Amino acid sequence: MAREPIDGDGVRLRPYREGDVGDVAAACADPLTQRFLSLLPHPYTAADAQWWITEGSTAVWATGGAAYAVADPATDRLIGAVGLDRINRPRASGEIGYWVAPWARGRGVATAATRALTDAAFAAGLARVELLTEWENTPSQRVALAAGYRREGVRRSAGAGRTGRHDLIAWVRLAGAPAEPAPRLLPDLPGGRLDDGVVALRPLRPDDADFLFALLSVPDVVATSVPPVPPVRAGIEDRCRQAEARWLAGERADLVITDAATGEPAGDIGLYYHEPPTGLAMIGYSMLPAWRGRGYPARAARLLTEWAFEVGVARMIAGTLPDNLGSQRVLEKAGFRREGYQRGRLPGVGGTRHDDVLFARLPGDGDAG
Repeated sequence: MAREPIDGDGVRLRPYREGDVGDVAAACADPLTQRFLSLLPHPYTAADAQWWITEGSTAVWATGGAAYAVADPATDRLIGAVGLDRINRPRASGEIGYWVAPWARGRGVATAATRALTDAAFAAGLARVELLTEWENTPSQRVALAAGYRREGVRRSAGAGRTGRHDLIAWVRLAGAPAEPAPRLLPDLPGGRLDDGVVALRPLRPDDADFLFALLSVPDVVATSVPPVPPVRAGIEDRCRQAEARWLAGERADLVITDAATGEPAGDIGLYYHEPPTGLAMIGYSMLPAWRGRGYPARAARLLTEWAFEVGVARMIAGTLPDNLGSQRVLEKAGFRREGYQRGRLPGVGGTRHDDVLFARLPGDGDAG
């Protein structure tokens, strides 16, 4: 790529300057930058910034990539960085990366810079640009979506940091693809939650691991789980840590059922998008014993199902074990209708199989409760 400035939407990409040393040092020493760019020197000093400006960025240009400072067009002050490296000329591909200075976050800087450099890369002959994010780095995943990138999958153990190797999510934009925000199967909840005045649903968070592990370890919850085995703590931590990323990917929406008045967690409920092409999704839920008998699961199922219909789900299903009459009553109160009996559908312990009673609700169905 030519080493020339690029003007974007409210940003200007330009080569680094000697006067950027202080801003680079301050931005790269910021805890959030350090968290997601774990290969940066720690602590990050002015000497590290000086090396990057005079040697590191120059080396990126020398290999056919690009290393730009992102500047405010009005003041020319550095507000971030964006670069393109790992250029593979035979495959016409490269990898993009960025960071935003603390004093410029929340202004769309990363999205604008990513769009501008991606467009320039395509103009220079690349056909595919890849963006890699960590599971927890959902702000960066939102940037990818806003810049027109599509999620392709997970690269196992592709990342390396101070704590060892870890998986990375791969996002890709192809030449000719629109730069508009990629459509989401599961958008954010309006106002961040669903609330009927008695029950409130909020997204599952990393700090919910203790609560969720305790909930899913309750014996009768284990007995109705698929498969019916006690949870593993590490698996629960991963589930909480990855919940927002899976929501952004449109795979599933994991939520905590809370008391609307106090915010205290009472249970969990999840929407699993089984068949996006046909609009088929499924819900499942569980409650702590202390919160049972108050009608919370039916309220939660109704809230989540009605929101799902609003965002494009065409058919919601749920299943229960044949003897789980309590859960069947919950679904009926939430407007679901019994549709069938599926023999041997669910895995049990030791290779056994269990039957499943199928319930479903369509947008036109009225509430039975």
